[in-house]
Amino acid sequence: MAISEVTVAELAAALEAGAHVIDVRETDEYVAGHVPGAIHVPLGTVPDSVDAFRGEATYVICKSGGRSMRACDFLAQQGVTVANVAGGTMDWIASGRDVVAGSQPL
Repeated sequence: MAISEVTVAELAAALEAGAHVIDVRETDEYVAGHVPGAIHVPLGTVPDSVDAFRGEATYVICKSGGRSMRACDFLAQQGVTVANVAGGTMDWIASGRDVVAGSQPL
């Protein structure tokens, strides 16, 4: 099954329209800086957190796109529709977009 991929610009537009983003990086990475509104679900806990990814317009992000793609592959096998954010948080930051530090989404 092909996994949909989006750019950080497409993610930004989707977030403005009410999409959800889930960050699958490790806790220290998430706390250091994440996309505003991103919910933290570390990659290792994705199999136990499938319901967090259900719903409309869910995007998955990590540092550069590799771990989030692994999460997307797993979730697609569970029948969940998700999109991988190509370039991940590194591209988000490089594009000059805001990030939030700390353990809360906002």
